[in-house]
Amino acid sequence: MNYFERGGVYIIAEAGVNHNGDFDKAMALVDAAAAAGADAVKFQTFNARLLASASAPKAAYQKRNTGEQDSQLEMLLKLELPHAWHAPLQARARELGLDFLSTAFDHESLQFLNGLDLPVYKIASGEIINGPMLWHVARAGRPMILSTGMSTLGEIDQALAVLAHGLEFDQPPASLEDVWVNWARPQARALVAERVALLHCTSQYPARAHEVNLMAMDVLHKTFGLPVGYSDHTEGVLASVAAVARSACIVEKHFTLDRSLPGPDHAASLAPDELKAMVAQVRQVQQMLGQAVKAPQASEWDTRKAARQSLVFARAVACGQRIVAEDLTTARRGAGVSPMQAWDLVGQLAERDYAAGDPA
Repeated sequence: MNYFERGGVYIIAEAGVNHNGDFDKAMALVDAAAAAGADAVKFQTFNARLLASASAPKAAYQKRNTGEQDSQLEMLLKLELPHAWHAPLQARARELGLDFLSTAFDHESLQFLNGLDLPVYKIASGEIINGPMLWHVARAGRPMILSTGMSTLGEIDQALAVLAHGLEFDQPPASLEDVWVNWARPQARALVAERVALLHCTSQYPARAHEVNLMAMDVLHKTFGLPVGYSDHTEGVLASVAAVARSACIVEKHFTLDRSLPGPDHAASLAPDELKAMVAQVRQVQQMLGQAVKAPQASEWDTRKAARQSLVFARAVACGQRIVAEDLTTARRGAGVSPMQAWDLVGQLAERDYAAGDPA
């Protein structure tokens, strides 16, 4: 069974870079995630100089939220999560019953995270074409969540093929052809089916309603046969709750201590009380989904007796008289012959005298 099909929705409170380079804020984000009832709190681990070149432009939303005066590299340098912070953050998360997760964005950071015994590895949407990075993530042998923002089905298939190779072999592929040859084997696909879940995602901050496209989750599940969740970059909680109603088994949502703080992601993040409300609504929707069975609920049996009608005589009928349709009507009685049997009674001889209102 896939790690993410154990039952329940796995809720990731995405702290990301919303610590703003402040250790106390990072700790407070862990506390807020636990107070909200999330299953995991996730940060981002990167060496800014390895992640972005000096000439790398900011995305439009980053310019909108942080201005255009500095480069992407300069922005990222302020948002690094120092290695020394990870252990105390992880310890606090474990103390509070949270999974501590972080996404690596470069090989050095991935090697560092490999020493932290993370229960799950999250792969960011931007890394879906980073073959070497994908392969090394798979080598950790842990359950993986692959985010699919900005990607095509072909790119997702290729990423899964690389992950499959990394799960099975301790040496990198000699060529991309080796990856595809291996991906054709049922054993390779079985390994991925046990370890990988996909996150549908729209990589815009905030994502607008008409770009959410939750039905893409159905396409991902049908195409790849893997558990599917939703990484929510919209404002508010509606999209996450709706995704769970469409059977998302994972929800990831950015949150912050204060949306007015400077930084690229605060504006599209939930405040702590909103995160708590989202978790509560997701859990409630999860209960509402029930099981794929249509049958009366336990509480309905009493209502069923009170609400359903049964056959009664509309007028007096003498013993031996042939019953006609006009002799019968229905009424709520709590028991009796189903009105579905009315046609069977018509034409039969009355077994005794009946008064109006007597059960048939």
